[in-house]
Amino acid sequence: MATAVFLGFIALSLYLALRSKRGSSKQDVHDFFVASGQFGACLVFFLTAGEIYSIGTMVGFPGGIYAKGPTYGIWFLGYILLAYPLGYFIGPKIWEAGRRYNAITLPDLFKGYYNSRTLELLVAATAILFLLPWGELQFTGLMAAFKGLGWKLDPIYLTLIAALLAFVYITISGVRSSAYIAVLKDILMVVAIVVTGVAVASQAGIAHVFHAASQHVSNTMNTRQLTFSMSTMLFQALGFYMLPVGVQFFFTANSGDTIRRTQMAMPLYMLMYPFLVLASYYALSQSLHLGSPNEAFFAAATRLLPDWVLGLVAAAASLSGLLVLAGLCLAIGPIVTRNLLPHMPENRQKRGAKFVIAFYLLVSIVMTLSLPNLMLTLVNTTLYGVTQFFPGVLIILLSLKVRASAVALGIAAGQLLAINLYVRDVDLGGFNLGLLCLAVNVLVIVLANVAGKLVFVNASRHPSPGG
Repeated sequence: MATAVFLGFIALSLYLALRSKRGSSKQDVHDFFVASGQFGACLVFFLTAGEIYSIGTMVGFPGGIYAKGPTYGIWFLGYILLAYPLGYFIGPKIWEAGRRYNAITLPDLFKGYYNSRTLELLVAATAILFLLPWGELQFTGLMAAFKGLGWKLDPIYLTLIAALLAFVYITISGVRSSAYIAVLKDILMVVAIVVTGVAVASQAGIAHVFHAASQHVSNTMNTRQLTFSMSTMLFQALGFYMLPVGVQFFFTANSGDTIRRTQMAMPLYMLMYPFLVLASYYALSQSLHLGSPNEAFFAAATRLLPDWVLGLVAAAASLSGLLVLAGLCLAIGPIVTRNLLPHMPENRQKRGAKFVIAFYLLVSIVMTLSLPNLMLTLVNTTLYGVTQFFPGVLIILLSLKVRASAVALGIAAGQLLAINLYVRDVDLGGFNLGLLCLAVNVLVIVLANVAGKLVFVNASRHPSPGG
């Protein structure tokens, strides 16, 4: 029964993808990747939420609570809630800049404002580099979900099917498919989480579950944990909307006010997190022997829910991972065809991006199966890297006069330092290393910009002979 329900929802997602193509059969590159900036608040809301509340919501958050206790949830929830007010103000500004420069990708913004090929290449190349492991994370999350549900699927078949589905979604109508499927995915995800939490509360009892869980995890934070939580909240909030896929989704909106309305409604999703905590605490209270903490939510679901509801949970988990995978593909494809290969005509960019997407999916599958530990380790560097774009984006939004070379040096310095500190496992006393690297990034931009102006002034006063 569970399999039938699961396949039914997957079939429904394909129908929605086909439905999304109505009225846009002849898509140009802008319509394929950013819906020609036509989405209203509803579709932008679900599209953006689909990227934020992904399979990590059902796997990572409960797993963290299971392994580290409620203190894990402080920074996890804190940085998201801090990011929404920031998105309320900078989201519409990013949208306006996108319209001004006819942008599809994040590197398009840098290209349009700074008019620097070097800076465009740096942003494009490093964006792809730091996004590469993110696809592997979706495959890993899917495997953890199905394992937790007790479904014995060979990893190679699971990854191939997932990649094929993501590619089909994209091919049908690009970002429009993702937006329509996101509506289904969010409904299923919220229902799955709430139903599981309610089942825990009704069958095991909230008081009993919390009391039993308190015997396994700590409810207090030491100074080091507090430092980590506070610094990580700030750093990840600044980088929340610097992921190229998030910026690209802003470009799908039909107005800046549309983005403001979506940011105001986003916190409503936080209401499902208490139900995730309940599921995690249930797994702790029952002393379940899990293969990994990531199976905590699904362990509660399999023990408490009827078989047909498990099919719904599996569909929610699958679509959560697939939508993020599709979003990554929709971001990486045009970055290659527009920014790394700038001479490709627009009428060939969509077709070229599809080849890039297929290649990216194949690489992600190979990495998932052959180097899973390496790629999951590199996932942690994604936010360290992409958040270094924040000063450069802020300069664009505030229309400041800063040299492109200074911004490029700042980004490079921040990213290289982040990778170096991370690889060497440097201990900063709990302080988030990304925040330190961001401060270095800003300092380098200021110093390089001042030095550049001094050199220019000096050259103007003392022109070379014959100049």
